[in-house]
Amino acid sequence: MSAIETRERLLSTALELIWQSNYSSVGVNEICKQAGVTKGGFYHHFESKAQLFCEATDYYWKSVKKDFDALFSPSNSSLEQLENVLAFILRTKLDEENDDIPGCAFFSAGTQCGNNEEKIQEALREMSNASVRYNLSLVRALAGDGYLEDNVDHERAARYMHQYIQGVLIYGKVHRNLPLVRDDLPEAVYRLLGLKREYWFSAKPT
Repeated sequence: MSAIETRERLLSTALELIWQSNYSSVGVNEICKQAGVTKGGFYHHFESKAQLFCEATDYYWKSVKKDFDALFSPSNSSLEQLENVLAFILRTKLDEENDDIPGCAFFSAGTQCGNNEEKIQEALREMSNASVRYNLSLVRALAGDGYLEDNVDHERAARYMHQYIQGVLIYGKVHRNLPLVRDDLPEAVYRLLGLKREYWFSAKPT
């Protein structure tokens, strides 16, 4: 493998293993074994598992950014964008076949890391802030189109949306209750955003 291929193999393998398990339980030896890369090869590209994780968050974000750009496409109305986001979460985060709610391996990792792993915390903050910026664009569009109540704080609503989605996935994972999460998610987001009641469930995702 070329150096670029080795690096990408390590990043993708780390992502896969972290999603399947968690950050704390995945070690360098396992990553190398699954990737077919020697430990020397690993340390040629990354000084530590923490550095690998930080770069994996960026690698992952770039892979999903296309999905986000499509979900928030201005070719759809702001209300359709909102429904697209909710449908995306329900489709990709809630596995009906296996009755599984994986949550987010990255933010779970943040709770497993010590305060001394500041690079990991910073990488997670950057990912979180990027998600909130998409939400903020949506909230402003919804407000501009007259779908929100008049007293909505746009920046706070964007944070609320992000925080609730992360929280409800963890809640659903603990309780293993897909129907509950599916029922709660849309209405909770509508309430947090201050969406006028007449527009609840009024748009179909595209």
